[in-house]
Amino acid sequence: MYSRLQVTCNSEYSEILMAEIAEAGFDTFMETETGFEAYTEGNAFDKQLLQEIKEKYAHVSPLVFQFDEIEKQNWNEEWEKNVEPIIVDDKCLVRAAFHKIERTYPYEIIVTPKMSFGTGHHQTTHLMLSAQMKMDHRGKRVMDAGCGTAILSVMASKLGATEVEAFDIDEWSVENGNENATNNNCTNIHIQLGKINEVNLNGTFDIILANINKNILLAEMQQYSTFLKPGGELLLSGFYVKDIPDLKAEAAKYTLQEVFHQERETWACLLLKMQ
Repeated sequence: MYSRLQVTCNSEYSEILMAEIAEAGFDTFMETETGFEAYTEGNAFDKQLLQEIKEKYAHVSPLVFQFDEIEKQNWNEEWEKNVEPIIVDDKCLVRAAFHKIERTYPYEIIVTPKMSFGTGHHQTTHLMLSAQMKMDHRGKRVMDAGCGTAILSVMASKLGATEVEAFDIDEWSVENGNENATNNNCTNIHIQLGKINEVNLNGTFDIILANINKNILLAEMQQYSTFLKPGGELLLSGFYVKDIPDLKAEAAKYTLQEVFHQERETWACLLLKMQ
């Protein structure tokens, strides 16, 4: 039997909640329309830690936790039944390895994640990929902050980046990101475990990519600025259109100015440039 935790939350907090809940003993996650589901074999999870997580985030996102038990399933098979390829701007195909190719595109990314976040299905990932294709990555050094499946790192590599330094706070991201880099024949992607102030990042970068959430982006804006070369670009997503003024105000403190922003439904991405 598997224990299942069904979490109802604001979508902008799904990723950080998955990371926190993984520490409580859950190891498989699937996104849903209202949040996500977390699974673990048996019932060897930390109930006290889950309660602390719920209390920690209750003030920023309405949270509902529902527990039940289900029969053991083939998670990959279940995921494959529902996932569809994604086409971004008719230029980039994002697919799993098992998808059949009907036509070719200028760019193709193979992503088969352990968790569904970062497959291109979320609006923010779609926005980031679209914006990346409008940027010049050729010969550039790129940072991917909170890389998840490393889909943005792979895109950067395919767009001509010479070096991509990526990191994430979750071990599954490092493992899965490396798998996806290998599957896409991207040998110039290096992925570390940890936060931006914990990993080893030498020198400065031409481009920094960060698809996280508003609160983390605001908290780390100064750190991003210290790693950017003069004239460097910072591409952000993981927030709503209504959040753009707050992010621009914080960015302005570090001489980062808007180049453009894009919207998809209620979500946005924002490209900033170091002056």
